[in-house]
Amino acid sequence: MKRWLFLIYGVCCHLLFLGVFACMAAFVGNLLLPKTIDSPSALTAGAAVAVNLALVALFGLQHSIMARPGFKQAWTRFVPPPIERSTYVLVSCLVTILVMRHWQGIDAVVWKIEQPTLRTAAWALFAAGWLMVPVASLLINHFDLFGTRQVWLYFRGREYAALPFRAPLAYRHVRHPLYHGWTLAFWATPTMTAGHLLFAVTMTGYMWGAALLEERDLVRHFGAKYERYRKLVPMIIPRWKPAALEAVVPLAEEHFSTTASSTSTGSLAALTVSASGSPSSS
Repeated sequence: MKRWLFLIYGVCCHLLFLGVFACMAAFVGNLLLPKTIDSPSALTAGAAVAVNLALVALFGLQHSIMARPGFKQAWTRFVPPPIERSTYVLVSCLVTILVMRHWQGIDAVVWKIEQPTLRTAAWALFAAGWLMVPVASLLINHFDLFGTRQVWLYFRGREYAALPFRAPLAYRHVRHPLYHGWTLAFWATPTMTAGHLLFAVTMTGYMWGAALLEERDLVRHFGAKYERYRKLVPMIIPRWKPAALEAVVPLAEEHFSTTASSTSTGSLAALTVSASGSPSSS
């Protein structure tokens, strides 16, 4: 019975993430939802900024603290290991819903693209950014990242086995393609308001700061092996030619432990979950 409950719980948490991710795209793009990033606020501009900064701080603290290996070790004394990741996804989704629900719009216009072709291009970049996030997670292991693989293995009565290190496709050009997707998703808009700009600046700053913490964890865990990967593949500006990792690599043969996998904001993959943007998420 417990195996069935864990499986249902894990699948529901994963489905919740997919729903929250879709809502977050609509929220940032001012699409469909009754309340979006630019919905008017009754607060003064100063009060709106204060509320929004508090929401981003809450989001960042929850994602970063719960993603740290030390927290996981303590957390799994109370939460069964098979559903630890799913529970993280659940809490992350709830915090993201809270951010969207209480975000205060600030309607001063920073830029507005009027030219039809350029406006269409901005929307195309917006869509590309939101598509890059799930694609980047699928390139590594989407189901492990969101906890579904863990509950499935438990349901089948099999021990969790860490997956091998993989750096496929985009991960040979840049170490954090998932974070690049989020950055594009937050910044590509034909109309940028002050409220949207605050969201883009703070979330992007948090995300890339978390990437530095994530890489520190990975270097501590893998030592020279991850350092070699870092030397071959840039963090922010993609290299045109994919890195020939086979030339170095025992890397491809390394396996990740439970404590090292699915580290920091990955998952917003995701930011919505600390969806780790590096190949270490697999």
